[in-house]
Formats: sequence, structure tokens, C-alpha cells
Amino acid sequence: MAIDRRLEREREQLALWLPVGIGSGIGIWQVTGDSGLVPLLIMSVSLVLFSVAIGLRRRLARLLVIAAITLIVGFAAISLKSASVAGPVLQKVWTGSLYGRVDKIEYMGARGVICLEIATGEGQDLPPKIRLNLTQEQIGTASLNVGAIIQVRARLMPPNGPILPGSYDFARRAWFQQLGATGRALGPVAIVKSTAASNSIPEVRNFLTQHIIAQMPKGTGEIGAALITGDQANIDPVDAQAMRDSGMAHLLSISGLHVTAVVGFLFVLAGRAFALFPMVALRYPVPLLAAGFSALGAVAYTLLAGAEVPTVRSCIAALLILLAMALGREALTLRLVSAGAIIVLLFWPEAMAGPSFQLSFAAVATIVILHEAGWMKRWTERRDEALIARALRAIVALIVTGIAIEFILAPITLYHFHRTGMYSAFANVMAIPLTTFLVMPA
Repeated sequence: MAIDRRLEREREQLALWLPVGIGSGIGIWQVTGDSGLVPLLIMSVSLVLFSVAIGLRRRLARLLVIAAITLIVGFAAISLKSASVAGPVLQKVWTGSLYGRVDKIEYMGARGVICLEIATGEGQDLPPKIRLNLTQEQIGTASLNVGAIIQVRARLMPPNGPILPGSYDFARRAWFQQLGATGRALGPVAIVKSTAASNSIPEVRNFLTQHIIAQMPKGTGEIGAALITGDQANIDPVDAQAMRDSGMAHLLSISGLHVTAVVGFLFVLAGRAFALFPMVALRYPVPLLAAGFSALGAVAYTLLAGAEVPTVRSCIAALLILLAMALGREALTLRLVSAGAIIVLLFWPEAMAGPSFQLSFAAVATIVILHEAGWMKRWTERRDEALIARALRAIVALIVTGIAIEFILAPITLYHFHRTGMYSAFANVMAIPLTTFLVMPA
């Protein structure tokens, strides 16, 4: 059969459809909720019965069975995740005095706001976890750390849904973060029980962010902190808008660029350090040891940067690349992108609806597909030529890559942000090398 012959020729690429099937199952749940389970089961069983009818020896039949399984896996992943994080949500506006334990502190310097995640005490008829905004003046000179017990008068409301159909849905994000209410403090904060500063990762991240801002000139420290810790809440709105207008806002989101710089630096540093010791270098494979050290660094940096979806995706990709290098396999392939997508979809299925997941995976897939093309391989392959010619060739490749990425990402950015700009490909020609080889190492 023609379909089987075509599938046989494409058998090496069929694994790339696994995240598509899982994502489709997640998408069905996003649209229908748990009510879509029965129709999905009927459709999946129909696919399996059809496969049995035409014969499971045929590749098409096996492909349909796998499609049915991945649809159910995706639907089950987000359904179970939604059920596991389910909690009470405030149903109407509430004003009164509350007390609770501070679980997270986020400084939003651009707005002059401190954002707290609070675990409320029992007997208050409030959701167990809320988010509260307040100012430094409301805290006063007291030291507020994670673990402190506070009491404050506040106005709370249910998490907001989308303002317009298809726009940002904070209520969905709050549901998966187990936030039952958001609001602001109406008066001074009373610290019932204080705690000393801890060495938890969020605390270290906040300390490092504030330290960078304090040490760098005003207007630059906020961007410097975002490049290191991923905390963009302190960037001036004018500067943030300028980064978006120039198409370089992706540099502020901790992703492949930043993780690659960290992993590359650690790999070179560890390789040189291990090579200094003959007892190690002569007995053990130095590249493998350096890869292991770099992997630990990638995981630590991902946790320090807040473990957002682009960072997690980049960390997974870095770990897979290091593993491929250790095994002597080709590192950067679509299979790596597919593996990273599967891991994210299974553990963070709610991320698929957000722009971070869509933009990061679309960009990486575009880069890999473009550079696997024969004409691009011929253009970028090493050859005996002058340094200037080699640099111009690299610049052209970078511009073409940037234009391709912008072309692919344009529909996504238009849908989520209602704006895009093709000229950002040229801005990134200077920004990406500068950030990778100068700013990040510094």
C-alpha cells in the first residue's frame, strides 16, 4: 500500500509525532475539560479497532494505535495534574484581617511592589494559598523573610480570567499554581513571628537579584539581574517595551542562550581542571567527567533561575546533548527537541497553552530543521578561506536563521501579544553574539 511505503521511508521520523499526539490530548482537555474523556475514549477505541481490522502488521495500523495511546496519555497527564492541584478558590471579593505563613517573596521593583505567597491559617474561610501585593512602607523597617507569620488587613478577589476571549488567562495559571485568591494589603503588616533569612533557592535568587541591581548603574542592573536570575519584575516598563519592540525580549528569559553559556563555560573549565591531574586524566575519560560536572551546573542554574518552562526545556536539552556527546552520538537533532517536549508535556502539561512553551519549542525546532537542510549545511561547513569570509558567512547564516525564526514565531506572537516585527532578525545579529560571548561570561 502506498501509505505503508511512505511511512516505511519516514520511519526514522515517526517518533517526532509522539509529542504531537500527547499535545493533542492536552489540547482536547484545554477545550473540553474532563467532559471530553468519553468522546476521546470512543475515538481512541475506534482507532484501535480500525487498526486491528486492517491488520496490526501494517505500519499504518501500528501508527494509529500509537496515536490513540498518546492522545489518552496527554489527556490523562493534564487531567491528573489538574486534579492533583485542585483546591478551594475564593468565589467573591473579600475584605478583612488575615494571618498566615510567608512561603515566597518576590520583589517587583518596577512597580514598587512586594508580592507574597501566603499559606493561610485554618478557621479563616479563605483558600489555603493566596497571593498578596504590598509595599515596603507597609512592612516598615522590619525584616520579612520566608517562613515568617504575618497578620494584615487585605482585600482579596478570585483570580482574574481573560479580559477578552483568547487573551491571557491568569485564572488558569493560578489554578495550577494552587493560588485561590489574589489581592493587596490595606494597612501595615504585623509580623507575628519572625524568622532568620534562609538559604533556600528563592531566597538566594532574591538576594542575588538585589545584589546585582545594587552593584550596577541604575537602569542597567535590572537587565543584568534578569540575564542571570531571570527576574524581570524590576525592569523599567519603558526598557521592557523597548526590548519587546526590538525583538530582543527573549534575551531576558532564561533559556537556551543562557544555559548554553553556563554549560559551555563549565564544560571547558572542568575539562581543563581535570586534565591537570594525571591520576584522573590517565584513568578516566575527561570529557565524560566534564559533561557530568556541566550537567550538575545546568540543573543548579535552572533551579536558581526559577525553573520556568524555557529554562527547564533548555536544561533538558543541555543534559541530552551532554549525554549524546558522552555516547559519541550526534547531539543536536529533532529527536532531542522531541524528547524535551515529551518531558515537559508529561510533567508540566499546563505549560502547552502558554507562549513560553510554544515560542521556545517552535524556535528551537526551526533552528534544527533549518541547519539540517542540505543547502544550509553546505553554506556553514568549514572550509579553507579567509577569516573575513568566514565571519561574513556566519553573519549571513545568523541573519537567515533569525528571519526563519521570526517567520515561524510571528503567528504565535500575534496571537498572544498582538504584535511582531521582522526587523528583529537583524538586531539579534549583534545582540546574540554580544550576549553569548561577552555579557553572559562577564
